[in-house]
Amino acid sequence: MRLIFTILFCAVLGLSAASARADDAADHQAIKDSVVAMWSAVEAGDVDAYLTHIHDDYTLFGEGDIYLQTGKALERASYTDYLGRVKNVRTFMHQPQVTVRGDTAWITYYWSDSGIYTTGAKAGERFTSQGKSTRIFVKENGHWLCIHGHFTDVG
Repeated sequence: MRLIFTILFCAVLGLSAASARADDAADHQAIKDSVVAMWSAVEAGDVDAYLTHIHDDYTLFGEGDIYLQTGKALERASYTDYLGRVKNVRTFMHQPQVTVRGDTAWITYYWSDSGIYTTGAKAGERFTSQGKSTRIFVKENGHWLCIHGHFTDVG
């Protein structure tokens, strides 16, 4: 009888560990998918779709920011301005690393992007950039939302 309980206990532990690994893998993929969906929205020029991935309490250290930017409303204004000055934006993620701790997660990655300026002295010229990023996500109501971004231009 003792052997049967030991076998059942080990089986339950094994199933629990396998389930946790599957949940963890799903969360890792959801974080990556969220970043890609944000970029797809930018590529489409859809600020509202982009903002569905942004937490109301979003903060940002952007590539050229001297001070911390705070709030989803400021992010809306910033991306509306950006998308008014560029077109054909394409962004790519390299070497993503996701860490999940409960309802908090972060992703680090390198990025590269390109597009075309539509206004100003550089109108019609192509731009490219590359950098590194950390984004922090929180899970609310079953959805991962980006609550902080930190971007560094390296090229």
